[in-house]
Amino acid sequence: MKRIIAAIVLVLFAGTAASAETSVWKAQKGASVIYLGGTCHVLRETDFPLPPEFDRAYRASAIVVFETDLGKLEEPSTQQKMLAKSMYTDGSTIDQHLSAPAFAELSEYCKANGIPLEALRQFKPSLVMITLTFMELLKQGVSQQGVDRFFYDLAKKDGKTVRGLETVDQQIDYVVSMGDGNEDEFVTYAIRDMETLKEKYGSLVDAWRRGDTKKLEEIMVAELKARWPELYKKLITDRNRNWLSTIDGYRKTPQTEFVLVGAGHLVGPDGIIAALKKKGYTVEKL
Repeated sequence: MKRIIAAIVLVLFAGTAASAETSVWKAQKGASVIYLGGTCHVLRETDFPLPPEFDRAYRASAIVVFETDLGKLEEPSTQQKMLAKSMYTDGSTIDQHLSAPAFAELSEYCKANGIPLEALRQFKPSLVMITLTFMELLKQGVSQQGVDRFFYDLAKKDGKTVRGLETVDQQIDYVVSMGDGNEDEFVTYAIRDMETLKEKYGSLVDAWRRGDTKKLEEIMVAELKARWPELYKKLITDRNRNWLSTIDGYRKTPQTEFVLVGAGHLVGPDGIIAALKKKGYTVEKL
């Protein structure tokens, strides 16, 4: 499930392999140029510096576009809103929304890893599994800063225009509802996949750094699409379609934009790169 949670939420990318390609594309239609960067939302210190193609695209752009307003997302009021939406409001707890076997597996995992499950009982599976996943990633040296935050801070420092493709409230709703309707499978599969997290995380980062779109699609998109088609539609295809109209609209502006979104949104047949090609854009990797 780490691959799925990674593709969805955090998520997530080591490796220092050199290659002629990275996860940065240049889309051109007429005189208009838009750069697109597939991001990892969290990274390790050893994953820096980022591939130079990201810096090239950033320096060539006047406007930097993210999935949402990262500054507002990290405001205390927004974090409180997310926590509130992640909690059961009817007084119930997570054990009442999971089958006995699923809750037992969650309890055993938390006990084995010294995690006080009691402190998480009032939260929905989405927040519980995000918390456990990030705690596991911390063991791998992952920090909270990834590609998105790095360029958000840089753009603010440089005085560049910053925009978001969706509102903070929209992103919160996507996150907190991830496990709705599939609570048992969501929790049990996530726990079992945690056992191979280190290996999968390394593969994901390596594929991202090398711009291996086939591997990224396999890790970040294919499994989610096959296992949870409704969730895939909600988190990937619907959002891509919403974002596409905004991204395509940028060709009417005189400035050059650098769009930075999770790599899973760019690759695959339902990805933004494929959609832009269908709209007549010439797209090439840097």
